[in-house]
Formats: sequence, structure tokens, C-alpha cells
Amino acid sequence: MKSRFAPSPTGYLHIGGARTALFAWLWAKKNNSKFVLRIEDTDKERSTQSSVDAILEGMDWLGLDYDEGPIYQSDRTERYNEVISELLIKGKAYYCNCSVDRLELMREEQIAKKEKPKYDGCCRSKGLKNGVIRFLNPVDGDVNFSDYVKGEINISNSELDDLIISRSDGSPTYNLTVVVDDHDMKIECVIRGDDHINNTPKQINLYEAMGWSIPKFAHVPMILGSDGSRLSKRHGALNLLSYRDDGLLPHALLNYIVRLGWSNGDQEIFSVDEMIQLFELSSINNSPASFNQEKLEWINQSHIKTTEVKVLVSNLKWHLDQLNIEIDNGPNIYEVVDALRDRSKSLVDMAQSCIMFYNDFKEFDSVQANKVFTKESKLVLVDLMTNLNNVRSWAAEEIHSVITGICESRDIGFGKVGQPFRLAISGDGKAGSVDISAQLVGKAKTLLRIKMAIDYIDNIDS
Repeated sequence: MKSRFAPSPTGYLHIGGARTALFAWLWAKKNNSKFVLRIEDTDKERSTQSSVDAILEGMDWLGLDYDEGPIYQSDRTERYNEVISELLIKGKAYYCNCSVDRLELMREEQIAKKEKPKYDGCCRSKGLKNGVIRFLNPVDGDVNFSDYVKGEINISNSELDDLIISRSDGSPTYNLTVVVDDHDMKIECVIRGDDHINNTPKQINLYEAMGWSIPKFAHVPMILGSDGSRLSKRHGALNLLSYRDDGLLPHALLNYIVRLGWSNGDQEIFSVDEMIQLFELSSINNSPASFNQEKLEWINQSHIKTTEVKVLVSNLKWHLDQLNIEIDNGPNIYEVVDALRDRSKSLVDMAQSCIMFYNDFKEFDSVQANKVFTKESKLVLVDLMTNLNNVRSWAAEEIHSVITGICESRDIGFGKVGQPFRLAISGDGKAGSVDISAQLVGKAKTLLRIKMAIDYIDNIDS
């Protein structure tokens, strides 16, 4: 038993493609089957190596490992030609030399008569030896198949075309290559977007012409933007790796896209193991799903709060590298991440917050400083500097006691102390729990930064 993901390397891997890959991967895992990655690169003009690289990198980042592949269609031309020759010998295919002008005129006349445009079979019995090669589609009968998502589908053969299976330059076409590949690779379940559903009856007839068994099908509805229009860049149809760059956890993105058309009751947050355990093709909604950026960010933040620290660190390192943060020159990164997770909406936020622990800063965020650093907060900072200097055991509990002591002595709330303290030690106010953050920054740096904040206020007043 196998499923597959078969992208065309004519652009980047986006949300829609990633969801198709995820559904096929989950089906394979759920059924103790194998997952195949196939690169459909027969479109020589549009296929690029950079697109191939982006697909492979995106699959790796998401953790969608494949048991076979990547298999490239461009390496299988000889096999496709073998099948095409066999169809010709069987009388299931024929050469056609109709001109573009004739085909266009025929199409216009059919449309004028309100007929479905299709090839009229002009060259079926001419016995030609050159031109494009067309599949001899059956004239009578129906094509019937059961789709996991769409249900029972019935199409009359009279509505189908004699599709081209080999171009005039000898290159095979999509409908031929996909059938040969899925047969040869023993694909049992074909999971793909419902934009392919019109191809399925044609492909089924090709299977039958070759005497091959027909796989099961699941055609997944498209993803729409929040406004109901086709998903575009302004909605989130971005290069999959841009979500990594924006600070999403890969398993958080998987969690979000699995919910685009699939559900398990009202459950919103899923681990990968839960997805595998609960996933069923029959639970996919037949209606288009809507992309929601806010929902994606909420799911990501939820996973940041609950994901094992070592997994967070593993994903965070890429972002730390982008900021040239050397984690060897500071506190334990695992403790830092644990302190920051509750206040971080993304790994980008977390990486930015890490700067305070490993790099010194020379100035405060001016917007925050103008709000927080006042004459009143200076008095608090002076108290902090004095009392913290006397702390013997530099631990979060002791630091917290100093803060609460100042609150009591000045009869003020925790925020009146915590807010200027947080800004003082972080530079931008984005530190996590201020006592834990101060502990991790260290006593010497904490006192130095508080003094820097006091000097900042003095300069404002002068």
C-alpha cells in the first residue's frame, strides 16, 4: 500500500501543496503504508532546479519524510514511450496531424452550437504515422468511481476527449505519465486537489486500456482566502519556507493545515501523533476551506507554550543564526527559551528576545522608554539597584522578593516595578518573567543595565 505526493517544480511549495502532501503522508502513516515523493518535471520549459530545491527543503522542514524518492519523471521517458507504443499496437491510440487552425475552428463551432468542446476523432481511422498521439477513448458506456471526499461519480464516455498522450516532439503528457507512474509505483490511494477531478475519468480509461488495476481516489477541495476568493499571496499563498522565516513551528503549521477541511469534533490543537491516529479521508469536508492568518498565529503560539523545550531550541537555532547570536556566550539556552515561551508569539519574537541574554545593547527602544522611564520609575530603579546589589544568592526567588519588598515599601503594584525593570534589562521590554530574566542575565549585567536606565532618565530631565 502506498500514497504519493507529486508536485510539479514550476514554482514554490505553498499551503495548498503542503496540505495535499500532509494528507497523503498521514494516510500512509495511518495505514502502515509507504509514502512516495515524485517530482513531475516533464514540463521542461517551466520546471526549475530552484523549485525542486524549495520543494525538498519544505518537505524536510515540515518533517514529511518519504519512503521512496524523490523520483523524477524526467528520468522515466523511456518507460512512458514503452506504454505509448503498447497502446498504439493494441489499437488504443493513434496519430493525429490536425492543424492548430482546424482544432481552433472546430472548438469555436462546437461552442457556437452550445456543445462541449472536444476532438471530433477526425484522424482515428487514417492510419497516420506521425503527429501527436491521441488515446482512443471509448465511445460508449460510463466511467464510475467512488471518491473518498466527493462520493460516487459517474461520467459518460461521450463527454470525454481523445486526449493527447504524446506531443509532436515525442514528449509524453501529464495524464499518461501520472497513470504509468502510479501503476509502476503501486500507488493504492491517489490524494490530490479537486482541480484534477476532470482528469480522473480519462486516467481510469487509460488504466483499463492497459489492463491495470485502478487506485482509489481522494480529491481535496481548494483553499480560499478569508474573503472567499481564490487563495493568493495577499491571503497567505506564500512559499512554504516563508512561514519558517516568519517564526512558525513546523508542527504548528501542520496542525493548522490539517484543520483546513478536516476535523475531529471541536479539537483545535493536535500533535503529529494525534493527527496520524485520528486522520480519516472520509472526514475531509467536501467544501473549500478558508485560510485565516490570525488562527494560524494562535495555533503557533499555543504550540510554543506547550512544545518540549529541546524541540523549541532545535527550531529556534535557525533564527538565532540569522541574528548572529552566539548562545555559548551566555546562560543556558534551554532555560532562556523556557522563560520566554509564554510571551512569544513566534520564534522570531523569541529570537529577538534572546538578544538581551547574549548581546549587550547600547540604547533603549525610544517608544517604550518614553512611556516607561519617568521620574517615578527612576526612584523604583534606584531602589532596585540598591537592594539587588545586596542580594547574595542571585536567584529568581530572591529577585522576586526584592521586587515585592519595593512594592510594599512604596505601596505600588507589581507592574510599577516590573515594567521599568523589564525594559531596563531587555532594552525593548520583551523579556519574559522579569525575575527569571534577571537571573539569566546575571547580577553584573543586570545592575549595569539598571544604571544605564537611570542615566537615560537623568539625560531626559537635564
